[in-house]
Amino acid sequence: MDGMIGKSSSVVSLPTDTGLRLDRLLAARLPELSRSRLKALIEEGHVTADGATITNPSQRVKPGQHFVVEPPPPIDDRPAPQAIDLDVVYEDAELIVIDKPAGLVVHPAPGNPDATLVNALLAHCGDSLAGIGGVRRPGIVHRLDKDTSGLMVVAKTGHAHAVLSKAFADRTINRAYLALVWGLPPQREGELTGSIGRSPVNRKKMAVVTRGGKSAKTHYMVERTFGTTASLVRCRLATGRTHQIRVHLTELGTPLIGDQTYGRVRRGRTQGLSESVAAELTGFPRQALHATTLGFIHPASGEMLDFKSPIPADIAHLVTLLE
Repeated sequence: MDGMIGKSSSVVSLPTDTGLRLDRLLAARLPELSRSRLKALIEEGHVTADGATITNPSQRVKPGQHFVVEPPPPIDDRPAPQAIDLDVVYEDAELIVIDKPAGLVVHPAPGNPDATLVNALLAHCGDSLAGIGGVRRPGIVHRLDKDTSGLMVVAKTGHAHAVLSKAFADRTINRAYLALVWGLPPQREGELTGSIGRSPVNRKKMAVVTRGGKSAKTHYMVERTFGTTASLVRCRLATGRTHQIRVHLTELGTPLIGDQTYGRVRRGRTQGLSESVAAELTGFPRQALHATTLGFIHPASGEMLDFKSPIPADIAHLVTLLE
């Protein structure tokens, strides 16, 4: 029997539903949610089938399956301006380039309703930013994970938002990251591929998947090695999937130092290191990933802009320890 369980929705498939796409079934049974919204909820891991998370909207339904849709809690549509210090690398009437510190969330979301980059930008830029490209994420054309530091560009006009968004979609933005990883990649340079989607066993994680993911490509080059313990790797993105570098490097067998989600420390990683150095490496409080290069064509002038950000002090400290 269909019904509401708190804020979640429950649907049990009937024999007549056999073979239907999951998103079509849910849209028919839950008219309060659009099919596009349901498709997004499925892909984001907010739907379970008999208790198991599913992420494929086109999955075919079998009779007697119990589906539960659990949308994330709503957030305020209009983030409030908040005075938060920003490291502004460049700014003009069209856009602003920020060197984001680790620990700063880009936009409000469940669990982080305020004190985000968006809140800071609204205070810095004033009313002119409000609503550019959307109410909840004004000006945002790309994002960095909370604990990834480095360069971001934000649009300040509708024209800049449209042009920059297209440039990211067309993959004409030059982006490079420095990653401090456990171990040594098998080659000095290579290309990492594999579709990325929600992990079928943990909806809070992304993974390289065989079905339902989006194609992803990361080029890497080893810049320095520290024995067999760690490597400093430069990564360039050909696509921009959620957690792409973190997932691809983990799949390679060289997860990011400090990555609490993907970077579990294997036994023997710190062999040969002093106890104090090993403790600092294994206790590093965030993924050692920094967006060091950002280049794009200015949406108004047509000028090529290229920005560099040096490796931040906390990752530089780890490099010094490893040396």
